[in-house]
Amino acid sequence: MKIAIISGSHRPRSQSGRVANYLAGRLRDAHGDRAYVLDLGETPLPLWDPEVWVPSERWVDLWSPISAELKESDAIVVIAPEWGGMVPPALKNIFLLCNKGEMSHKPGLIVAVSASRGGAYPISELRASSYKNTQICYIPEHVILREVGALLSGPEPASEDDAYLRRRIDYALALLRSYADALRQVRASGLLDPKTYPFGM
Repeated sequence: MKIAIISGSHRPRSQSGRVANYLAGRLRDAHGDRAYVLDLGETPLPLWDPEVWVPSERWVDLWSPISAELKESDAIVVIAPEWGGMVPPALKNIFLLCNKGEMSHKPGLIVAVSASRGGAYPISELRASSYKNTQICYIPEHVILREVGALLSGPEPASEDDAYLRRRIDYALALLRSYADALRQVRASGLLDPKTYPFGM
């Protein structure tokens, strides 16, 4: 199975990127999965513009390799840091760029990241506004990593909270994989008609 992990922070060497690499390691070690990590702090993308629809040579060069990786993935993990109670613009931008079925009818797991005691607002924002045209299917489970700097730092948990969240992450990833198996059948059913109904209502 191939899982795409999108780290939504603009910052290079971000906590979100660190979490993405931890999750990729867990998928490989626990399940033998392939993990594609798109770290928006290390691979910045320009904001969407109408040339995406053409597409221009610039967008073909920039977006086509990423689009191909996402299309090959069976499930998507979205890591969303909370910036001022919101999802960062670079992460919202990804959902605008995914207009060729990259996420369509694939399960999504939201992992929110906060440097302090926040983290709930990105969950609400993504569930409310990022699924309509991408047609990503967020699973009911999500993870919130509060005070993330103290979590997932070494091979062994640093605290009871760290140990609990490591177990919760493994639980969420196992559920995501199960949803990926189920939704693969939906995509293969012949019912989907993206030419007639490319966008949600």
